[in-house]
Amino acid sequence: MDLKECVSGMEIIVLAVPSQAVRETASKISEYIAHNAIIINAAKGLEINTHKRMSQVIEEEIPHARIAVLSGPSHAEEVARQIPTTVVCSSEDMKAAELVQDVFMAPFFRVYTNPDIIGVETGGALKNIIALAAGISDGLGYGDNTKAALMTRGVSEIARLGQAMGGSILTFAGLTGIGDLIVTCTSMHSRNRRAGILIGQGKSLEEALKAVGMVVEGVNTCKAAYELAQHLGVEMPITEQLYHILFMGKDPASSVNDLMLRDKTYESEDSINQLNKNWL
Repeated sequence: MDLKECVSGMEIIVLAVPSQAVRETASKISEYIAHNAIIINAAKGLEINTHKRMSQVIEEEIPHARIAVLSGPSHAEEVARQIPTTVVCSSEDMKAAELVQDVFMAPFFRVYTNPDIIGVETGGALKNIIALAAGISDGLGYGDNTKAALMTRGVSEIARLGQAMGGSILTFAGLTGIGDLIVTCTSMHSRNRRAGILIGQGKSLEEALKAVGMVVEGVNTCKAAYELAQHLGVEMPITEQLYHILFMGKDPASSVNDLMLRDKTYESEDSINQLNKNWL
């Protein structure tokens, strides 16, 4: 229970607290962290007020440490049962990422490395928004077609904002993009999906969060992502509708209707825009 005792002199520290508690926790342990120690963040979210990624938050509070991120489709309930799982470690210091890879590799837990820390963190954070939306779809009684549409168009949204933040498009097709999205949107282990189901069934946000009884990261991340998308001029229709449901009391069924009746467009807007530029 003593933070100093837990982290003093340690070469690697795993920070696995809710995303909105990362800054406070990092600040409390900063003075006890050895120079060049590796801090591994496991939280998936964006800080509400600053819209910053977790590695940025930790770096501000513990500038003398090396920051790494461990992310991917990995429900703890299954990892604990040694069910085969694959994740990604990312860091601006690839030697640190490779060390983390060596430490965590096991017959049931495979770790890849990826230098794109922006994409890895963004994908891991934003998929919780889509998982909430997928849960709402389930709660409304919609079927597989609807969820497939939400997940597929959700990847497009995640990639658009992620690229605007500086991430690589390839990362969002990997474990911390489509991989994490699949597991979070389809599993009852997912707190975000469970909360969404309850909201789709008519519960208020407060009632749903109380029933789940654990942190539902997608709620705060939705607020931060919505504001960030507005600032960067990135179109995120699913995130926008979820924001209206969570924070403005909009009826979920009306949001689905509004999504379906949006102006017609191409599936791959970016590709068409590039073609138009080439033709001009």
